[in-house]
Amino acid sequence: MRKKYFNSLAIMLGAALILSACSGNKEAENAKSNEVVETAETEEVDDQVAADNVAALIDAIYVQERTEETDAQCQAAKEAWDALTDAQKELVEGEYADPDYFGRDTGDASKDDPLNGDDIGENEILVVSFGTSFNDQRVADIGGVEKAIAAAYPDWSVRRAFTSQIIINHIQARDNEKIDNVEQALDRAVSNNVKNLVVQPTHLMHGSEYDDLVAVVEEYSSKFESVKIAEPLLGEVGEDASAVNSDKEEVAKAVVAEAVSDAGLESLEAAADESVAFVFMGHGTSHTAKVTYSQMQTQMNNLGYNNVFIGTVEGEPEETSVENVIAAVKEAGFKKVVLRPLMVVAGDHAHNDMAGEEEDSWRSMFEADGSFDSVECQIAGLGEIADIQAIYVKHTAEATGVEPTEVAHTDELKEGEVYLADFTTDSSMFHVNEAKDGKGELTVKDGQMYIHISLVSDKIVNLYVGTAADAEKDEANWLQPTKDEVTYSDGTTETVNGFDVPVEALGTDFDLAILGEKGTWYDHVVSVTL
Repeated sequence: MRKKYFNSLAIMLGAALILSACSGNKEAENAKSNEVVETAETEEVDDQVAADNVAALIDAIYVQERTEETDAQCQAAKEAWDALTDAQKELVEGEYADPDYFGRDTGDASKDDPLNGDDIGENEILVVSFGTSFNDQRVADIGGVEKAIAAAYPDWSVRRAFTSQIIINHIQARDNEKIDNVEQALDRAVSNNVKNLVVQPTHLMHGSEYDDLVAVVEEYSSKFESVKIAEPLLGEVGEDASAVNSDKEEVAKAVVAEAVSDAGLESLEAAADESVAFVFMGHGTSHTAKVTYSQMQTQMNNLGYNNVFIGTVEGEPEETSVENVIAAVKEAGFKKVVLRPLMVVAGDHAHNDMAGEEEDSWRSMFEADGSFDSVECQIAGLGEIADIQAIYVKHTAEATGVEPTEVAHTDELKEGEVYLADFTTDSSMFHVNEAKDGKGELTVKDGQMYIHISLVSDKIVNLYVGTAADAEKDEANWLQPTKDEVTYSDGTTETVNGFDVPVEALGTDFDLAILGEKGTWYDHVVSVTL
């Protein structure tokens, strides 16, 4: 009995130990499970905290006033963003902040010239724009106007200023490109002893932005011998909706011709025959200058452009609201719609308010109406149109009192004749041979311009008009070298590679990729001017 008792006791004790061990393991597992949950929750909290920190830093520089802390704030915001994981970046959301602030790809900022250099000289043309954070559009639209003015006034220094500090901060924080605001640009002009200052706004009209610019410039007027403010694109406002002028007529003709061409149509009349209407989207304003948009519609009507309609994002004046424009296009019976911005720059409004995916974009609202067979968008600003650039040059000429230098166009060059032209690049490593003094030989063959350039050696084996990425997939269009003999100032000669490069337009930047001996393509931006 005693043995049996001890055996039973042992069994009971063993079972108790097993139960205790199981219970302990269970508690350990639960504790571990709770720890995992708490860790996950902590990580989620940490992710949100990190994202919220970046959002706060972005909101702090989303302001219209520059301070002594602005440079440091821009740098801190970008460094904090770069430290986030991809998942954390998606959580960034503030009063103004979102993942697109740093994350959206708007093109290569390095192609842009902020025109903020010193050594200005006595005569300066300050080109003032609202600004845009869309890099490609800044180069094409604002840069296009600036380059046209610079080409027309080679003896004047052209500089840039933006009126939107919010945009200036955005570009600086994201791309480390510093653009002057108006006060900075004027201070720069003063410190450089500029005597004659001409301010050329790229604004569309005499609106609030123009008024603010005039007020700031007047504060500096005593610091220069002469200060002139040129007209905005559309000239004087006029008294009512019926008032038009030569500037409005020229702009109407230029933008409609460009839109028709980009749509692949022969003429505006041919577009009407195919039931195509063109709708141009302006910004809109509560300023008294809002009548300008009504005047532009009057101008279109006066030109007989019955399938052209003017609207505004803000819906001011009232008849330019998207709802009223949709109704007008429907009433006129057109079934196909082409949307295009009536803005100097095809920036945020063009990409989002006009062509965006959201249900309140113009494209979405035209499509949702159900009355149209097709709705297409052309994302291009007025600033990249040569005839628009010419209007700005004309206004600059009126302000300076100096006739602009004539810039040759393709149709002014004689077929087969050779012209010496400047070939400018973005790099000291890629340029014309020193024996050629930075110039190439420009010719026209069958209506196409070509410039022959002699390089510094035979180390560059191919060129490609376009980007490096495109070049790798398009070997058929690689430019092949010629063997050029160059003679240096000391009488020595050398054989180098030369190339015939097609040129679409003078004075306009274009991509030209180069292929080195090691088989790597490199991106460059070049321009050709006479």
